[in-house]
Amino acid sequence: MRIFTCRICGEVYIGTEAPKTCPFCGVANKYLVLASVWKDENKDVKISEVSRKNLEEALELELSNTAFYKCLAQKLANTETSLMFKGLFKVEREHASVFRKLLGLLEDQKVVEYCINDPEKAITESAEREEKAINFYAKALTEATEPRIKEVFTAIMNTEKDHLELDREMKNKIIK
Repeated sequence: MRIFTCRICGEVYIGTEAPKTCPFCGVANKYLVLASVWKDENKDVKISEVSRKNLEEALELELSNTAFYKCLAQKLANTETSLMFKGLFKVEREHASVFRKLLGLLEDQKVVEYCINDPEKAITESAEREEKAINFYAKALTEATEPRIKEVFTAIMNTEKDHLELDREMKNKIIK
């Protein structure tokens, strides 16, 4: 068995080989390293005011999506759809944790989101949220000057693209 650590979220995975994506924050396999060489790159990062503002906005965005997906996971009766939202909830929560760490915050503010009881509408809204996140991270990436911040925005933006693809696939399944 080997111990892998994600360079983006810092979470640990134990297995015979690294998974294709981080099971916690969903980033690509290339960000997973052996624990013996891992170092916490999210502590004491010097960030510009522009990046601080973008990190704060990213945190708000991820907390909003976390609350939205948590509610959907609990409310929707369609098992596959509710399980998808449960998975998205956990990944978005981890994204929020990454931004919180980069900002040096101890805890997240509480966010209350409305909920939808219709799987098709929920997936449509999810896709809209993922598109908004992708566009935001693309903009924030161009404004960032710090290599670490660029790396984090890139990794998480690509994960959001995966989420958008998942939304599209799920929508095709339930519309038939």
